[in-house]
Amino acid sequence: MEYSREDSLRAWEANADFWDSYMGDQSNQFHREAVRPGVTELLDPRPGDFILDAACGNGNYSAYLAERGARVVAFDYSPRMIELAKKRRSQFAESIEFLTADAADEQDLMGLRRDRPYDKAVSNMAVMDISDAAPLFRCVGRLLAPGGIFVFATQHPCFVTLTDRYLTPHAYYGEAIGGQPQKQCYYHRSMQDIFALCFQNGFVIDGFYERTCEEKEIPDVIIVRARLGAGDASHC
Repeated sequence: MEYSREDSLRAWEANADFWDSYMGDQSNQFHREAVRPGVTELLDPRPGDFILDAACGNGNYSAYLAERGARVVAFDYSPRMIELAKKRRSQFAESIEFLTADAADEQDLMGLRRDRPYDKAVSNMAVMDISDAAPLFRCVGRLLAPGGIFVFATQHPCFVTLTDRYLTPHAYYGEAIGGQPQKQCYYHRSMQDIFALCFQNGFVIDGFYERTCEEKEIPDVIIVRARLGAGDASHC
């Protein structure tokens, strides 16, 4: 990968206020129509669930889960984004714990262990923003209860890229929202590489969608449900 996690962090710190203002309380149309319905269907959040929200941004989906009775630990590696999430979602202080942590850092991730295993984990449109996604999948597998699920949405690696490479992992700068202060780093991985992250860490894929918010044939997003085997060795 040509760009470091430090490069990514600088971009997200620069974009945090713009991103929070643009997303507001309800997120944009793309998230509401292309991402959230499929993620929610596969995640099936229920009252009493203990859910890890990885790369939570300004906390909109965390609040959506809390409104449905879940207890949430939500993290992002941008301190400014977490500061804005806490401010925007202060009414959920008792049900959402917002923390700064790096999804590419195993020590940070294992520091999210709490008094009980997580029932579910979720990540909305962030896997393509993470310089090294292996620690996230590895640690989520360790933090989940046996049989727990990890639902993640990310840009479709077959159709959404600014380069002419597919099989080789690589990084490039792009713009998620027109007019954002700084371009961010995207980290391209093929479909087989994304699925391999699941399989290598004891997950079985038992739910999958390709989605777009427009009436077209080419999807923008993949949404994956990865389920941890009840006897996975990571819990031994």
